[in-house]
Amino acid sequence: MTKLIPFMVAVLLGCGTINTPKQNENNQEVSTQQSMLLGKFEKADLLQQPYAAWFEPRYEKYEPKAEAMETIKDHINDYDITIFMGTWCGDSKRETPRFFKILDATGYNLDKLTAVAVDYSKSTPEKYEEKVNLNRVPTIIFYKNGQEVNRFVEFAQESLEEDIAKIVSGKDYKNSYAE
Repeated sequence: MTKLIPFMVAVLLGCGTINTPKQNENNQEVSTQQSMLLGKFEKADLLQQPYAAWFEPRYEKYEPKAEAMETIKDHINDYDITIFMGTWCGDSKRETPRFFKILDATGYNLDKLTAVAVDYSKSTPEKYEEKVNLNRVPTIIFYKNGQEVNRFVEFAQESLEEDIAKIVSGKDYKNSYAE
């Protein structure tokens, strides 16, 4: 019996340390968030797994239209750019590889780019999103002389490169959510 008591104590104490799924207030199981980038990042981060699995094939497959690319190449280095995206978001997974391919093909100075990854609620621990009224991702904001000129939001009106060409050349452009 004296050998049984320590065994029973160990079993009872062990029962409280078993990992159980987290539950919310309604006693529903909460799934663990998938791996995601959060905060400022660089293109090199997207070339690491698990992000490379979707980034690399989309980057390689994308072939932007030559005419729009010439316009972008002529004007894009006049702008500082900030992109907000989510590694969990389908629209971001579609547009972010294309965006980086455009920047690479035009020789854009990546020192002028700020890339920020957000969580499901479109926020970051540093609260970068609060200064820009971020509602949807991806959002690509173009700045000239420190002032916002325009932004691409979520999906293209024509194509990503044609939308960017309009923005950087000063042509009339409104994203789907602009008033």
